[in-house]
Amino acid sequence: MIDIKLIREDLEEIKNRLSKKGVKPADVEKVFLLDKKYRDILQILEGDKAEQNRISEEISSQKDNEERNKKINSMQALKSQIKESEQKISEIEDDLKKSLNALPNIPAEDALEGDSEDDNKVIKTFEDIPKFDFTVCDHMEIGERLDLIDTKQAALVSGARFFYLKNEAVLLEFALVQFVFENLVKKGFTPLVPPVMIRPEMYMRMGRLQMDQKEERYYMQNDDIYLVGSAEHTTGPLHSDYVFSEKDLPKRYIAFSTSFRREAGTYGKDTKGILRVHQFDKLEMFSFTKPEDSKEEHKFLLSMQENMMQELKLPYQVVEVCTNDMGFTDAKQYDVETWIPSQEKYRETHSCSNTTDFQARGINAKYKNKETGKNELVHMLNATGFAISRILIAILENNQQKDGSVKIPQVLQKFIGKDLIKSKS
Repeated sequence: MIDIKLIREDLEEIKNRLSKKGVKPADVEKVFLLDKKYRDILQILEGDKAEQNRISEEISSQKDNEERNKKINSMQALKSQIKESEQKISEIEDDLKKSLNALPNIPAEDALEGDSEDDNKVIKTFEDIPKFDFTVCDHMEIGERLDLIDTKQAALVSGARFFYLKNEAVLLEFALVQFVFENLVKKGFTPLVPPVMIRPEMYMRMGRLQMDQKEERYYMQNDDIYLVGSAEHTTGPLHSDYVFSEKDLPKRYIAFSTSFRREAGTYGKDTKGILRVHQFDKLEMFSFTKPEDSKEEHKFLLSMQENMMQELKLPYQVVEVCTNDMGFTDAKQYDVETWIPSQEKYRETHSCSNTTDFQARGINAKYKNKETGKNELVHMLNATGFAISRILIAILENNQQKDGSVKIPQVLQKFIGKDLIKSKS
């Protein structure tokens, strides 16, 4: 959540900056007024409790019965007043917490301003888009022809938007996993396989159950638990209520997890094949840093994404995401979009986000500042390693050959033991 002190100290500035994320000024004003009301009643409550203690001491030393009874009556009235104030403050506190939790992270001062994805800015491209001298097939045509992907049987077993990976597609998935770990572990990332379930309280603390995000989540009511939508969701809480030593920062993880999303409200071509599905495997980079280092860490994570895409020789572009299109928890965000030949356009395959201290405040992740001697909030960042199904689409489509085969990226060939996926018939 946002630091309430920022709203107290500079209401108009926070209104202005959050308006760039589509937040109504009245929603910020509501938090400000609730906070003021809370603190006013709290001040009265603390004064009444101090008065209660003073009267209690006087009663114990009072020998005159008449005076003693007056003070006892006064004490009873004060107790009633304290109880009423405690009830009010409890109600206001709940409302304040809900209203504050509904506010997204404040965009960074240098974040690109814009109203929608149309205002996002391409800042870099790599590799020319491939030219084909034959009719291009989409990933499902390739996947079915080479016996790599089966969505029809998966629909009978699990419903729409699930899939089976088969044969070399399975080997490709685990080659990609090994490729990512091989690249990032030597860069100081700690490999991690986190839980795929998360308690509602922790999900809320990570800022991942607010606004319309609940629609995306799979919730198991009998167990009061959610399935994660990304390894990010349970990697961050690994350090909840934790204090890092300054020397241990940045602390970087590369986490592998199966992820689950409803993809509510998604229709059209994206529901066919394996682009937007309910279950997929994903590798996620996650970093905890000192606040003054998070901008450079953001660039570093983006560079890791680019390095791995370049090794795969997939055509991509880097996009700076504008304020009103970035994620709820993000202060600044980049996307990597990969060329998909069958659609003749770039599609988002990676995100790279700096959430500053927004999530850290929720999970209470801090570090010991050597200069001040105080425990201060870290900054937290997350970036896609690979969303496997989307990268499989890009590999199959960009490396398809005229004879119907698919060339395996050179850096993955050592994991698979071949350089070409051919028809088995």
